Amino acid sequence: MVGFQKSAVVVLVSLIISLSINHSEQIQSSQGQTLIRIQHLLNNPSVLSTWNSSTDFCSLDPTSSVSVVCYQDTITQLHIIGNKGRSLLPRNFSMESFVTTLVSLPTLKVLTLSSLGLWGSLPGKIARLSYLEILNISSNFLYDTIPGELSSLSTLQSLALDDNMFAGELPHWLGSLPVLSVLSLRKNMFNGTLPDSLSNLENLRVLSLSHNYFRGEVPDFSRLTNLQVLDLEDNDFGTEFPQLGNKLVTLILSKNKFRDGLPTEISSYYQLERLDLSNNNFVGPFPLCLLALPSVTYLNVGSNKFTGMLFENQSCSGELKFVDLSFNLLTGHLPKCLHSKKTVISDGNCLETGDDQSQKPVSFCRNEALAVGVIPHMKNREGRSSKAAIIALGVIGGVVGGIALVTLIFLLVRKVSASKEIKKYPTRLILEDASTGYPSKLLQDARYISQTIRLGALGLPAYRSFSLEEIEEATNNFESSAFVGESSQGQMYKGKLKDGSYVAIICLKMKRSYSTQTFMHHIELISKLRHKHLASALGHCFECYLDDSSVSRIFLIFEHVSNGNLRSWVSERHSRQKLNWTQRLAAAIGVAKGMQFLHTGIVPGVYANYLKITDVQLDQNLVAKISSYNLPLLAEITGQVGRMTSSAGSKNPARFVQTNQEAKADVYDFGIILLEIIVGRPLESRNEVDAVKDQLQAAIASDAATRRSMVDQAVQRGSSIQSVKTTMEICMRCLNKNPGDRPSVEDVLWNLQFAAQSQSAEVSPSSPAQFN
Repeated sequence: MVGFQKSAVVVLVSLIISLSINHSEQIQSSQGQTLIRIQHLLNNPSVLSTWNSSTDFCSLDPTSSVSVVCYQDTITQLHIIGNKGRSLLPRNFSMESFVTTLVSLPTLKVLTLSSLGLWGSLPGKIARLSYLEILNISSNFLYDTIPGELSSLSTLQSLALDDNMFAGELPHWLGSLPVLSVLSLRKNMFNGTLPDSLSNLENLRVLSLSHNYFRGEVPDFSRLTNLQVLDLEDNDFGTEFPQLGNKLVTLILSKNKFRDGLPTEISSYYQLERLDLSNNNFVGPFPLCLLALPSVTYLNVGSNKFTGMLFENQSCSGELKFVDLSFNLLTGHLPKCLHSKKTVISDGNCLETGDDQSQKPVSFCRNEALAVGVIPHMKNREGRSSKAAIIALGVIGGVVGGIALVTLIFLLVRKVSASKEIKKYPTRLILEDASTGYPSKLLQDARYISQTIRLGALGLPAYRSFSLEEIEEATNNFESSAFVGESSQGQMYKGKLKDGSYVAIICLKMKRSYSTQTFMHHIELISKLRHKHLASALGHCFECYLDDSSVSRIFLIFEHVSNGNLRSWVSERHSRQKLNWTQRLAAAIGVAKGMQFLHTGIVPGVYANYLKITDVQLDQNLVAKISSYNLPLLAEITGQVGRMTSSAGSKNPARFVQTNQEAKADVYDFGIILLEIIVGRPLESRNEVDAVKDQLQAAIASDAATRRSMVDQAVQRGSSIQSVKTTMEICMRCLNKNPGDRPSVEDVLWNLQFAAQSQSAEVSPSSPAQFN
């Protein structure tokens, strides 16, 4: 009996082991089949070339591109990283089918699918991978919004959707993911303001939202005590410096609209290694403590309006490797402790460096410092005073309370008297179409402040995909009255959308072999062509053949600017009043800023734009917008460089010249525009340009009277001598025959802004420093 029991136990144990092995083999076989199916759905990428039906996936050696990790014979991690820059998967690829297959691996905790050409909307069913801790689907072509189903992933620690085409506003539920520590959404098309719920992510260590279209104030992140990396580069955030904890290691706020001063708390960022505040409008004293932060290695505050004096004996951090102080309003001497650093950039200030070419006169920085001081003062008048100001007012109120009773009668008498004066001398009105780029004196008028804020708040609608029905309705089914012109690349129409706004629509005819995926990387670039001084991109529409879904036509929708081109405002004879000198400078600065954005504001930059003065339109507020620039998409279609609009004259630029040469070619074309702005007459041919250029060169070397003879008579009376001379000099440098001798766009901008500052400082109704 005992022997029988022992035999039964042995048999039972053997049976259990056998069943376990079979079950394990079934699990492995099922998961293996899923991975093979994924391989096929991804169009058999080269990084998965070793996979086959007999592969033991749990025993694969990991590589930098592919890794499968198992725990107790089930797959818990899957990493597939394709070739950077890979094109989209074929037309028959379905993101829905792909994710349906993917969720057959329910035990996945880590999923990386990068640079694989995935395209389409991200299906919400991906949340069925309920154990996910890390999700990385970066460098693909996914679009639409983040699916709300992801809010159920309570174990999600890291979400990376970088370098896709996701759009819309960030959902509030992101702030309810309890253990999220990394949120990276760089290089997408998100817009709107950030939800306040993000400040609830107490475990957040990395928040990277750069290169999107976010706007508004940054939420209060002071409660995010674990936040180490905050990257908000290239958005429209502003105006106040964000409230942050002091454990930051990396803080990047460059290319936004911050304009207030820096808080005193920044001196306590002892762990900060990288700080980039460049290309904003920060004002106020430059905190010298930033140079001495103990851990800082990279410091960039270039292209702001920081003021103050630097001292030679200022101390610096021993870790500093890069410092950029350029294009601010700093005076004094560069600290000696920076001389031994690897890279130090200080051009465009008023420092005593011994290099007069790279620095402005001290008077310029002092005057500009006074001008930028207006903004914070006006802001406080608009009801944003701090608690400290309220307390101060309370103290002052208590002190003067005893005096108030005595002076009450006197004040009442003054009020009555002032009322009579107001009736006699009404407040000066600012015209509704005043340009936002004019001198600081105008900014002192509250009416003008309100107008510029209102105009700035209008903004542009989010870039989107239009339906063919919308395009047909906007153009009244492409009737002849909507037709504007035609070039070798396509047809131009003027349309009116349902909201009443007017748009410019370019219709591009395709060869039958092109699919929508072929052009998606071009569409991504076009979607970023949005700037104050560009006729900005608003959206696109694909029209496809019914039989094979290839593209028959692409419609590109741009902002329509209808107040005439720049030539009609400066050199043509008609009833319209010509722009004065201040307005001409504002227009020239606007064109230069638009050109700078095309070159450096997007990646890849847009060069070889072959700008003409008729390519510059003015809006109702006399803001200059470049309405015709190079679209690489047209090279894909026609094999040559295209233009956004057709223009008179032959344009056959060489596409394969170096970027620097193309940039300097754009500077030359800008010089021609500037030349016509100065002389106030049309320059139709290269011979005319050369002749006027020679006259201008001689005038610069002569006296003020000779220079006067070169300037358009319509603006001589209101032009300062220094302003006109500076403008003439930068114009001549732009027109240098040798491209290497032409200035950079940044150099052009600085000189024009200096000319505008000289104009504002010197010219008044009784000023002697003007052409009379």
